[in-house]
Amino acid sequence: MIVRPIRVTDLPGVLALLEGSCRELNNLSTDPERLAHRLRWAQRTFASRVERADADYLFVLEDDDQQIIGICGLSGAIGLREPCYNYRVGITRGRAPGLGIDKEIPTLFLCNEMTGQSQLCSLFLRRDQRQGYTGRLLSTARLLFVAEHPTLFGDKLVAELRGQLDSQGCSPFWDSLGRHFFKMDFQQANRLSSHGSKSFIAELMPRQPLYTCLLSPQAQAAIGQAHQSTEQAVNILRDEGFSHQGCIDIFDGGPLIEAEVAKIRSVRESQTLPLLVGRPDEQAPVWLIHNRRLENCRITAAPGRLVSGCLLVDRLTAKRLQLQPGDSVRAVPLLACPARPQGQSGIALAPDAALPL
Repeated sequence: MIVRPIRVTDLPGVLALLEGSCRELNNLSTDPERLAHRLRWAQRTFASRVERADADYLFVLEDDDQQIIGICGLSGAIGLREPCYNYRVGITRGRAPGLGIDKEIPTLFLCNEMTGQSQLCSLFLRRDQRQGYTGRLLSTARLLFVAEHPTLFGDKLVAELRGQLDSQGCSPFWDSLGRHFFKMDFQQANRLSSHGSKSFIAELMPRQPLYTCLLSPQAQAAIGQAHQSTEQAVNILRDEGFSHQGCIDIFDGGPLIEAEVAKIRSVRESQTLPLLVGRPDEQAPVWLIHNRRLENCRITAAPGRLVSGCLLVDRLTAKRLQLQPGDSVRAVPLLACPARPQGQSGIALAPDAALPL
């Protein structure tokens, strides 16, 4: 399998991949015209024909039969063209010593402090491929791409996780808060935002701190809680150094996780190495390997062995990367430690194998 930049000719394969899925929640539209426009823009991005504020790096994962089985994306900089808003969860302290009252009240502050940072987005993997290290390859390939091209991105990478929804797809957080200011349902508001129509947020959202105790119990319980379908994606990113630092999505209350680029494991531990072609032994660890190109970028995961300062891989891996012996690669072990048990992500989640981030 290989992760590579998306092409306009991939449109039929991507539409087939997304068929039957609700991608509007993940800024990955299933509308053919809108998706075709995004593919054209991504192709311009990889050709270095757009500014960082408009950069949209979209990748596909394809198997050796050239079938598209996954997709993932990176935004060069968020909030520079359209405002990017989040809530920051804080505390307001109320004291009345004469009455013996000293109370901390959780609050929500509207902020756009992630402006200019880069965002992981549009992650989707075909359901029958969600096993082994395929999901980790798809998710972390973007991190190795950032390690190779750091000047194209901000100092931080952020990812918005889908928040809690009920069985009808409604958000208790939105129903208790946002609906009162926007007079539209959750799906409509999220669709407008994912399509770039975000000015209504600034025009209608109150600027004063919001007291969470005034929300419904269901909405309060949803603050900072990720949807059960994001567990595998969260575990992968937490293994890379991402964590929740208090910002949440203004629509569904889902957590925003973040990491400084220099501290991300796949960035920090990656190294540039000459490529050797041979036969790694059966105990060779799996490496995440990048061919160090931009427009013709190719990233894969394969067994490899360090030999005299070079990375030894088999012939098929070199072919997938379109490289010859002696060419330079950027590589990092795919796994830093044994896989984290399910439910150990640090964010309340139910077990599932989806990758909707």
